[in-house]
Amino acid sequence: MNLRDLRYLVAVAEHRHFGRAAAACHVSQPTLSTQLAKLEAYLGVKLFERTSRAVRVTPVGERIAAAARAALENANRVVEIAREGRDPLAGTLRLGVLPTLAPFLMPWLLRPVRTRFPKLTLSLTEETTEHLVARLQRHELDAAFLATPVEDEAGLAAIALFDEPFWLAAPRGHPLARSAGITRKELSEAELLMLSDEHCLKRQTLEVCRYRRRVPPATLPDLRASSLDTLLELVAAGIGCTLIPALATRGPWARSSRMALRPLDVSGAHRRVVLAHRTTFPRMIALTALADLVRQEVPRDLVRVIGAPAPGAARST
Repeated sequence: MNLRDLRYLVAVAEHRHFGRAAAACHVSQPTLSTQLAKLEAYLGVKLFERTSRAVRVTPVGERIAAAARAALENANRVVEIAREGRDPLAGTLRLGVLPTLAPFLMPWLLRPVRTRFPKLTLSLTEETTEHLVARLQRHELDAAFLATPVEDEAGLAAIALFDEPFWLAAPRGHPLARSAGITRKELSEAELLMLSDEHCLKRQTLEVCRYRRRVPPATLPDLRASSLDTLLELVAAGIGCTLIPALATRGPWARSSRMALRPLDVSGAHRRVVLAHRTTFPRMIALTALADLVRQEVPRDLVRVIGAPAPGAARST
């Protein structure tokens, strides 16, 4: 038994398909199948139930696959510790980012990362919170920029970065477009457009507004938008209002003559952005350096930074 065999086992357990697992491992299907048959013979247990249509992992196979993931993580940790000893800010860092954060965070962050850490390569994945958390736990990502707490997620921790207030986006002629500070009462009575359920921004909007309508008003379309782009296009078209995170106010919509952006006069109307990671992740020096860089580079007129950069850190230019 070797690490290669454990990788094959974990791949089949995750993909539930020998062909897809072989492709993920960059080997032929016969090679993968042969090695796993040898592994079953060596262990003396059946790991998989094979049919013409599907592959099922046996109960003992699930337990062994979980142990194999841990073994692979520990093996990777040996390599990462050695790399960290040589240069903790070299190599690839696999990062996840929320769709409601990626367009506003990454464009101004990538250049400073390249300047400050030229040997570090960021591999970015944009998905919703649920998928990012699952990928962190499956060791497919090293860290993720999230806007929800992860304390209750098994094996995860987070570095707090900043609190990002919410703003109201309203059509230019809307009554709230003239308000200097939107109150919670005004929000609770407004016709708000929202993202679909899988986006944490929808839940946060409901919490901020204490908005309890289950059926959209007759004047609003019954939609479940998948992106802020869609919501803001609808706002610009005069369909309704929506809440957006503060960093989004620096987007192209801020210059639209058809839309007004207004701050909220609501206590606690913000989301906390964190850098989530596994508690066992070995390259914490890299994550700490990245977190410090975010705190240094984020526009402080829009967000409230949490914590302070490491001593001696200088803002990039």
